Amino acid sequence: MNITDVRIRLVNNDEKLKAVASITIDNEFVVHDLKVINGKEGFFLSMPRRKVNDGEFKDIVHPIKTETRVALTKLILDEYQKALNQANEQ
Repeated sequence: MNITDVRIRLVNNDEKLKAVASITIDNEFVVHDLKVINGKEGFFLSMPRRKVNDGEFKDIVHPIKTETRVALTKLILDEYQKALNQANEQ
């Protein structure tokens, strides 16, 4: 699996939500609404999710392997930092 594109949309008016990302996998499959969150222990990636009948949230998609989650998080946080740097230069 190769991430062939990452798109970042910065969110400026939220204390915790900092960006929303979309990834393209192998130029064939897109996943939208990955969220860059500024939490108590630093930035992390939240997977796309939906609210279920009992009020809880369940991930719609997520990595199965820890290594995949770590690599995806690093990739998106790196792209977030680039987008933030570009926005600050303007």
